[in-house]
Amino acid sequence: MLLASSAVALAAPPLVITAEHSPPASMRVGDQVVGRESEKIREMLARTGFAYSIDVLPWKRAFTMAQRDPYTCVYSTSRTPEREKQFKWVGPTDEAQWVLMGRAGRKYDVHSLDDARKLRIGTYNGDARDEFLRARGFDVDGAPDNASNPKKLLLDRIDLWAVGVRNNDLSALALYAAPEQIVPVLTFHHVKVYLACNPSVPDAMVARMNAALDAMRKDGTFTRLEKKYEQWQANK
Repeated sequence: MLLASSAVALAAPPLVITAEHSPPASMRVGDQVVGRESEKIREMLARTGFAYSIDVLPWKRAFTMAQRDPYTCVYSTSRTPEREKQFKWVGPTDEAQWVLMGRAGRKYDVHSLDDARKLRIGTYNGDARDEFLRARGFDVDGAPDNASNPKKLLLDRIDLWAVGVRNNDLSALALYAAPEQIVPVLTFHHVKVYLACNPSVPDAMVARMNAALDAMRKDGTFTRLEKKYEQWQANK
């Protein structure tokens, strides 16, 4: 089996790996793609020996490439029922909570997701939260990028902003708005995130990547990288 999977890898073209700018998970610093999830993906690929390129792109473009282009994968992709059959899945590499954020000082009578049906919710195009809420009939206002949403929220152009956070840590949202301006209203869903690969990627390669990730969890690599970027986040 190992010989067969090695033969597949040698015959395959280099994987094209894409991600969005989402510090501290994935980001470009100079000419390098770095971040907590980026380092997990790089280490996993180093262990498999697969050739690859990696780039940070706008999310919609990165996601569309993985849907459309052979041997292309995108991270960090929420694994949802709507997406299940579109990709082959490597992971999970992490997990997250989906949170509705609101304006500080505004009273929200929202105790469940269904309570938010009467409100306009900001998302961004191609995002899993956008797909999830639209599929369930919510009043969704999609933006071309996530950075637009806190501005829209503060201008009352939307009532709530749907975001993903890790370990209920809202500190990364300070990149978009001051913490005293925007506050959590409701955590409404939990997801795991993956490297999502175009179906053209052979099963043998997917299995080898998943085996490498399993080994990384067991040998402490995941914990080491997560601690490294907790420190990065605290210093920013």
